[in-house]
Amino acid sequence: MYTREQIQSTVEGKGYKYFTDDNNKGYDVNIVGIRNDYTGRAVTNRFDDKITISYKIDGKWQYHEFDCTTDPGDDWVENILNEKGVAILKPGQYRGSHKLRLHQGKYLALGQKKEVTVYRDRNKDSVYDFDESKTDTGIFGINIHRATKHAGKKSTYVDKWSAGCQVIASNDDWHCFLDICQSAREIHGNSFSYTLLNSTDIA
Repeated sequence: MYTREQIQSTVEGKGYKYFTDDNNKGYDVNIVGIRNDYTGRAVTNRFDDKITISYKIDGKWQYHEFDCTTDPGDDWVENILNEKGVAILKPGQYRGSHKLRLHQGKYLALGQKKEVTVYRDRNKDSVYDFDESKTDTGIFGINIHRATKHAGKKSTYVDKWSAGCQVIASNDDWHCFLDICQSAREIHGNSFSYTLLNSTDIA
């Protein structure tokens, strides 16, 4: 578990924007992913990362943390969809990168709407390649969505749930996250920033 204060300190320490709801409108959300780099670069195929969301209501901070993956599952590491290699989102802040829309035409999620940068890994060696010489910037459908569709259930293995998307494991967690995003859209419009950190960035 991380604290909201740790997230804010790390985000601001990197020179990124941390939204503090200066106009007291509420739901000025900070969506921050944390990649577990204590596992090294191994393809664990587990939901061993975190997505956090923090915001204020009536001037009081709210903070939620959900198990997720920020990495592609082993199915897509082995069965590459793009000839350049499977996509692994590069840590950074992507301002206004997502909007609420249907994921694969099926259910409401945060869909990519602006360019992001990914690493490309095509050697199928069960190790993620974070090679700065093999990055790709564009619109790749790096969405933020759920795994299992079943209420009260939580997916254990990433498998085909992610080919580069950021995926929340628990269906209940997903609906909590989605409800917050919908409230934020009503106040601030349909544009969401996403920040991805490494776990070793956080003090």
